[in-house]
Amino acid sequence: MEFIILGVLVLGVGGFFIATYNSLVKLRQRVQNAWAQIDVQLRRRYDLIPNLVNTVKGYAQHEKETLENVTKARNMAISAETVAEQAQAENMLTGALRSLFAVAEAYPDLKANTNFLQLQSELSDTENKIAFSRQFYNDTVQKFNTKLELFPTNLIAGMFGFKHADYFNLEDEPEAKNPVDVKF
Repeated sequence: MEFIILGVLVLGVGGFFIATYNSLVKLRQRVQNAWAQIDVQLRRRYDLIPNLVNTVKGYAQHEKETLENVTKARNMAISAETVAEQAQAENMLTGALRSLFAVAEAYPDLKANTNFLQLQSELSDTENKIAFSRQFYNDTVQKFNTKLELFPTNLIAGMFGFKHADYFNLEDEPEAKNPVDVKF
């Protein structure tokens, strides 16, 4: 009888252990998937930027520094490797795009250019998708990180080396918290 009780207890603890480990793996995979969704939208954004820069370049040739800053910020964002580096690079890119659109404001012919308007619309749509993906990612990270800290899950997480995921945060600058304004 004692062996049966001990066996049931071992199976119960083992079942809990397996279920907890599997739930951590599922959440970690959701975090990685959510990051992949952000990455897709960021790549789309990066693909739009050279076309936008070339369109503006045709109208505002003397704005070389602004155009170079956008290109430099884009390249930094593409080469970012961690979530924190990506967030910092995206903040720089957003600032550079704000400067680019400020330059474009001074050129009425550019603002009326159909190619520019289409790129502007696509970029605005992409910015909205990035914001949604960022929110979903941060929500998923919050669930994962919370689970890592809850007892007794934290014991199992520690045994298997689960680490907290980083949030994809914007800088504390008020302008960085607003979406890129691409409407004229």
